[in-house]
Amino acid sequence: MNTPFEKTFSIGGDLTINRMGFGAMRITGKGIWGPPENKGEALRVLKRTLELGVNFIDTADSYGPYVSEELIAEALHPYPKGLVIATKGGLVRGGPNQWSPDGSTAHLQEALDGSLKRLKLDCIDLYQLHRIDPKVPAEKTFTFLQKAQQEGKIKHIGLSEVSVTDIEHAQKYFKVVSVQNMYSADNRKWEAVLQYCNTHHIAFIPWYPMGGGNAQKLEILNNIAARHHATLHQVALSWLLHHSNNILLIPGTSSIEHLQENIQSASIALTENDMKEVG
Repeated sequence: MNTPFEKTFSIGGDLTINRMGFGAMRITGKGIWGPPENKGEALRVLKRTLELGVNFIDTADSYGPYVSEELIAEALHPYPKGLVIATKGGLVRGGPNQWSPDGSTAHLQEALDGSLKRLKLDCIDLYQLHRIDPKVPAEKTFTFLQKAQQEGKIKHIGLSEVSVTDIEHAQKYFKVVSVQNMYSADNRKWEAVLQYCNTHHIAFIPWYPMGGGNAQKLEILNNIAARHHATLHQVALSWLLHHSNNILLIPGTSSIEHLQENIQSASIALTENDMKEVG
């Protein structure tokens, strides 16, 4: 018997999106630094996402930096009704594959205003704090986000790489509607956070959905993939959709072929036995 799952999720109770979204990190250069090698292909990928039914795109000011947001606006603005573009702030870049948190009010103000300008928006539907900066009191960072929301620059607020305690702390300042943590079938470090988010109708957005390196789990996924005539990556994405209805997927790519392969993951109907095998 196949295990059904919900096709959509409502972020914050008023932004209904398809659970298979698109992550726009990989449309930049190597090391998520600078422009893509093939800008034309990057623009085509973005346009193709909408043709395939994607209405949730995740990006960040640090992707490039700035490149991902600029390409999204170039490819898709004016945005069609119902498209939700989520972006993030709170990381600074020193070079390829270099990331450092900066949760200072000054940096977040610059990041938010820059994202609004690059994306050509008056208000960002979902703005996510990329990291809580250990060098800055969380209260200061949360107060900035609360104020930006009150000013109408942000509609909804999310967090990334956080614990349940972090979420509950932030909730004193604003409603947390999304959490973006590393999570996959073979890496369940944040299982407690996922379950908390599910209970409180908070979107859970896993990044690195194939990154745990658990050989036993990967072998199980490979066997399931063979039965469904699918790839390991497709089954890993499908498992996430089946695992919890508050999970939103944002697989990223710079190729149309890979994009279409990712989207097809939502059509794989895993069985109850498949899900039990993965555990």
